[in-house]
Amino acid sequence: MQNAVRVWQSYHRSRRAGAVLHMGMPISIAFEPTTSCNLRCPECPSGLRSFTRPTGMLADALFKKTIDELAPTLSYLTFYFQGEPYLHPHFLELVGYAHQKKIYTATSTNAHYLSDKNAEATVRSGLDRLIVSIDGTTQDTYQSYRIGGSLDKVLEGTRTLLAWRRKLKSRTPHVIFQFLVVKPNEHQIPEVYRLAKDLGVDEVKLKTAQIYDYEEGSPLMPTQDKYSRYRLLPNGKYAIKNAFDNHCWKMWHSCVITWDGRVVPCCFDKDAHHVLGRLADHSFAEIWRGEAYRQFRASLLRARSEIDMCRNCTEGTAVWA
Repeated sequence: MQNAVRVWQSYHRSRRAGAVLHMGMPISIAFEPTTSCNLRCPECPSGLRSFTRPTGMLADALFKKTIDELAPTLSYLTFYFQGEPYLHPHFLELVGYAHQKKIYTATSTNAHYLSDKNAEATVRSGLDRLIVSIDGTTQDTYQSYRIGGSLDKVLEGTRTLLAWRRKLKSRTPHVIFQFLVVKPNEHQIPEVYRLAKDLGVDEVKLKTAQIYDYEEGSPLMPTQDKYSRYRLLPNGKYAIKNAFDNHCWKMWHSCVITWDGRVVPCCFDKDAHHVLGRLADHSFAEIWRGEAYRQFRASLLRARSEIDMCRNCTEGTAVWA
């Protein structure tokens, strides 16, 4: 709690002063198990196989060393960045390791690997939150975005996991259906709520789609404005709805660690263009408090709109319950 207070106070003091003051260690981090994925989703670097960085699997030793360093102050671990977490052969063992350190753990999956064995192991791992991507309530609609995917596998895996949660009398994981709203599926929003209720899923979240080349529009943009990250301009082009305020809470309280130990600012840096340090060369604390991080935070306070990844950021508008 004291760490969180220090981080919060230093963030607000930095905003008021327009200069970087940073205290404390991260409250939350995201760790990437792998960049590999079984699907080919059209607005995803993993799906498009478009990374300029290498594809690989997180080393157990790197993960455990970092978690050991951060455990005294870390509250929340998102075990996901790019790729499908369940493709990592030791994914659930690593979740269990963080759980033993009393860190809240969450992940996101396309649910194609929730076999009976994996479903049981997921519940036993202590995973706190499981986001299941379900972007359609019929196979035709689902596969229009989740290319190569099977809705039946998603539903079967979800049922199996919930059955194991009941059998083991566990309260976790909290299961969320995440519905990425795009034009081909927006008519099925009421149906996904009914489907979640029928299955016993705990929650539904609607998520807006990030479009990389959005200025000229996209066939994926929904017709209902409230489900779009972008607004139509009088000249016929599109712009992101968010204002580019010169601050970002994420840069003070969280970060992302790629499978090969690169520390990057946030989840919008999907191809790791802004590497602030490498865990192969430095401890996490040295990177977090280092000059590269200080300069990046300073650039946000100075002119956030000049940072490439920030120009498509929808922090604060991306998800509705």
